[in-house]
Amino acid sequence: MSRRSGILEFAVLGLLRESPMHGYELRKRLNMSLGVFRAFSYGTLYPCLKALVANGWLTEETGSDPETAPASLTGRRAKIVYRLTPEGKSHFEELLAHSGPDAWEDEHFGVRFAFFGQTSRDVRMRVLEGRRSRLEERLEKMRTSLARSRERLDDYTLELQRHGMESVEREVRWLNELIESERAGRDQRAVDPAERNQKDTSGDTGGLPRRRGGSRPDSSDDTTT
Repeated sequence: MSRRSGILEFAVLGLLRESPMHGYELRKRLNMSLGVFRAFSYGTLYPCLKALVANGWLTEETGSDPETAPASLTGRRAKIVYRLTPEGKSHFEELLAHSGPDAWEDEHFGVRFAFFGQTSRDVRMRVLEGRRSRLEERLEKMRTSLARSRERLDDYTLELQRHGMESVEREVRWLNELIESERAGRDQRAVDPAERNQKDTSGDTGGLPRRRGGSRPDSSDDTTT
């Protein structure tokens, strides 16, 4: 299975863990919530769904939508609703626990981050730290390359190189904030509950850094480069 189809499988299982959906609704959620899948078509999604059904991770059910009830009279096809099986849930939890290099890559990281709410704190930390390490390596290579080629670049190409470096630097700073918040949350959980309540009654932020007004950062910001 290719990396791209593998991350599609992960996203489909994760969304269906939240609730059963029919294919159109699922594709809409993939496009809206996980922008990396905007280029995916039904011709890509449905083979993935069929494969997941064949593996026993999903079941197909005829939807109970009133609009599709008289399908035999109108000639319209009834909607097929896809539901996660217990085996599918177990498989997704295994995928969710994975924190290897694939989870740090540009395309995969954004999707993994979208499901951090269902991911254990330890795995979140490993993925965040792995992503940061990968970007720091990339940033060092970019700086070295720019230093070597600066004199040969015209102003516009040089500005483009700088823009790319700034984007990576922003994501590294963002990751640093997330990692510090995860660590702070872990340390807070280790404190005696009564003492913790006295120190902070505002609750756990779920690993996300606090913002002015108590808002959380948009998970789509700078998650990919």
